[in-house]
Amino acid sequence: MELRASFRKIEEMKKRIEELETSFQNCEIRIEYLEVKEDRQNKQLHYFQNHVRSRDHIMGEAVVQIRKVADHLQTLAVQADMLSMKYELESSRGQELALLLRKIRVLSIRAKSYL
Repeated sequence: MELRASFRKIEEMKKRIEELETSFQNCEIRIEYLEVKEDRQNKQLHYFQNHVRSRDHIMGEAVVQIRKVADHLQTLAVQADMLSMKYELESSRGQELALLLRKIRVLSIRAKSYL
């Protein structure tokens, strides 16, 4: 009787060992999957970081160019003020020119708000 009980116990243990081995293999497969997924996500992260850096650089260049345009527009506005005073009194053409020069000045003022 004891021999049968021992044999049954051994068979149960063998079955349990097989279950544990299967579970272990499933865990190994899951770990491999997660490592591949992590690698892919790291590559995506680096790609997006580079993309953001590139976009930041482009935006920085755009801001520099906008500032240069605004500075130039400011210079034009000062010149426009001087010319509008000069031509305003001379003729109707001069008055038209003065109006255009005032519009340039208004654009210059608007450009300042973007800096």
